Amino acid sequence: MDLRNIAIIAHVDHGKTTLVDELLKQSGTFRENQATTERAMDSNDLERERGITILAKATSVEWKGHRINIVDTPGHADFGGEVERILSMVDGVVLLVDAAEGPMPQTKFVTSKALALGLRPIVVLNKVDKPDAEPDRALDECFDLFASLDADEDQLDFPHLYASGRSGWCDAELDGPRKNLDALFNLILNHVPAPKQIKKQGEPFTMLATTLGSDPFLGRLLTGRVESGKIKAGATIQALTRNGQKIEQFQVKKIQAFRGLAMAEIEEAVAGDIVSLSGMTKATVSDTLCALEVDEPLEAQPIDPPTITVTFGINDSPLAGREGKKVQSRVIRDRLMKEAESNVAIKIKDTPGGEAFEVSGRGELQMGVLIENMRREGFELSISRPQVIMREENGQRMEPIEEVTVDVDDEYSGAVIEKLTGPRKGDLTEMKQQNGKTRIIAHVPSRGLIGYHGEFLTDTRGTGVLNRVFHSWAPYKGAIPGRRQGVLISMEDGEAVAYALWNLEERGKLFLGAQAKVYQGMIIGEHSRDNDLEVNPLKGKKLTNVRASGTDDAVRLTTPKTLSLEEAIAYINDDELVEVTPESIRLRKRYLDPHERKRNAKAAQ
Repeated sequence: MDLRNIAIIAHVDHGKTTLVDELLKQSGTFRENQATTERAMDSNDLERERGITILAKATSVEWKGHRINIVDTPGHADFGGEVERILSMVDGVVLLVDAAEGPMPQTKFVTSKALALGLRPIVVLNKVDKPDAEPDRALDECFDLFASLDADEDQLDFPHLYASGRSGWCDAELDGPRKNLDALFNLILNHVPAPKQIKKQGEPFTMLATTLGSDPFLGRLLTGRVESGKIKAGATIQALTRNGQKIEQFQVKKIQAFRGLAMAEIEEAVAGDIVSLSGMTKATVSDTLCALEVDEPLEAQPIDPPTITVTFGINDSPLAGREGKKVQSRVIRDRLMKEAESNVAIKIKDTPGGEAFEVSGRGELQMGVLIENMRREGFELSISRPQVIMREENGQRMEPIEEVTVDVDDEYSGAVIEKLTGPRKGDLTEMKQQNGKTRIIAHVPSRGLIGYHGEFLTDTRGTGVLNRVFHSWAPYKGAIPGRRQGVLISMEDGEAVAYALWNLEERGKLFLGAQAKVYQGMIIGEHSRDNDLEVNPLKGKKLTNVRASGTDDAVRLTTPKTLSLEEAIAYINDDELVEVTPESIRLRKRYLDPHERKRNAKAAQ
């Protein structure tokens, strides 16, 4: 069967996963009466809740006697480690661009990776039926983007289509019949070359592992594209590292290929096929699986370095162990090591005491997703404030800089520019106004962006869109001020009393309501001034036998401000922690005892 391998790349929320749904339906992969979920490729609970793709996933459709393997990739830079590896196993990419928004930062990130590998993209202008769509402008911007990324003549001469993934049509002309996706299927077959590897079928077997999974019955599963030769179930092969060292020799238990959304067992895989192999115990992503006579590993894509680090520790608060089952440092370490195996963008390091682990990754979102997954699995953790990773170059301290692209209504542009270029030490590089909207592009230190997103949404009344992608390393830009407000700290253990909270409301914003469990050293609110204040949220009303009208009115509390996991992690200072359990997110001081806090504050000065 004639074969094509393609990836669908795009900025977050431009409609990749929805388009793949339609490709599956129209190729006959689903039966007419089969119950299917919306965004079938986003199978993970967190992906469905947040409406984003976190893990790259493959599927396969048949069209007029051809098999098309399709990989759906994440759109966030935090999960870029997935995108880079996936592109090395395909021969073409479909670049999806929102006809209203045009190319966005993540479009630039994934397109630069695809062009560098020599792939010739097909551009699909999606959502052209939106009222604010401007497909001609979006197409011109795509050409400018390709030119700025040093695309060659072939890549600049890219074919383009107009589409609405949600409505399930794609046409070569903007005013075409708008019936189905046939134009896209045909263009993929005509424009994307068949895998070159098919010519190498007589050579020894080699395959580069690009994603790692696990199966309760088969154990480790490594997915990749067969680069040369063929492989049968039961064959004995070896795994080599990127430097050519032999890791292990093993027997292939099963070979599985993607058929629609399911995995089907096959007897033999040949060069060009994308398959999953099982049977190995140590081999991981970026390793080469090959015949015993091969001694040269395949070239693997270099992985961008992590930019932030967060400390994961055991939960040692007075409420530890009440809501989660997995609380020991050994269990936390095993889970983090398992994560680092399958996610090459994450690095784990033990701390001297052995009670905490430094986890380095691409960004706050990636860390938030990992913590949320562990929390749902029953873990209790204490999380530190994210720290940006610095490095030394020629005796100079360097820090990571991110390119931030902001789309806001004109009236909010001043506030955004002031925040980015003032205390956050960013440099404004571009600013364009069009149809009442302003696009701002700035280069901002990663440190300055920690915790900024919530503030940005407040400043733009929830209407702004902010995107960020790693840009470069630059000399350290000096101190960036943190949170300006102090916090309200509980001085007692027990359950918060409504009357006490009502009296504390004039002191600042509260993070919890009546009857919430509190303990000494726990942060219960934000102080209205810049210093920390110890308060008693358990203080009840003194009872007397005097009853006067008006004195016993019911206490009415203002709704407390509840912080999401990412907001909580970005909110805390260096001397504070976030306590995460399956049921609660609490803020606390690192040292719960007030005397110990004072001693450590003095020592730190």
